[in-house]
Amino acid sequence: MAPLSIITAPDPRLKIKARLVAAVDDKVRQLMDDMLATMRQAIGIGLAAPQVGVAKRIIVLDVAREGEPPQPMMLANPEILWRSPELTTGSEGCLSLPEHYAEVTRSERIRLRYLDYQNEIREIEASGLLATCIQHEIDHLDGILFVDHISMVKRGMILRKLAKAKRNRTPVPA
Repeated sequence: MAPLSIITAPDPRLKIKARLVAAVDDKVRQLMDDMLATMRQAIGIGLAAPQVGVAKRIIVLDVAREGEPPQPMMLANPEILWRSPELTTGSEGCLSLPEHYAEVTRSERIRLRYLDYQNEIREIEASGLLATCIQHEIDHLDGILFVDHISMVKRGMILRKLAKAKRNRTPVPA
């Protein structure tokens, strides 16, 4: 499993709508494995394929708390079938917007359909952190970042800071 490079905002690749996966085959499974390794190395709980430069509808996540056994989930073509009318607001961060957090409101519970690691169609209901993480990662598949859910002023401040940090990290040719 090779760690992949995580794209950071602002980057136009994060705004692209990802394409459906025809089937979860060996190539897709390898990408899922690499994404999971990358997410864990970055100490994240979720990662979407567009965040590693692949415009496919694939997400990986593991919301197990420290001390709990890992509970990795690898999903292709995730589709939210139902959202609860009850909402929850919590602080969200993102591996593509490092060190930035904001309060985001999402549905408390969802019902989801997806293709699993064995290319089987599955449906689950999720609530709490799992539901939040799935909604966050599916947003990535549609070119939406968590900062797109907050005020334009706060979003602008975060994106300007990230752009400045990116410019300062870029090596200057000699």
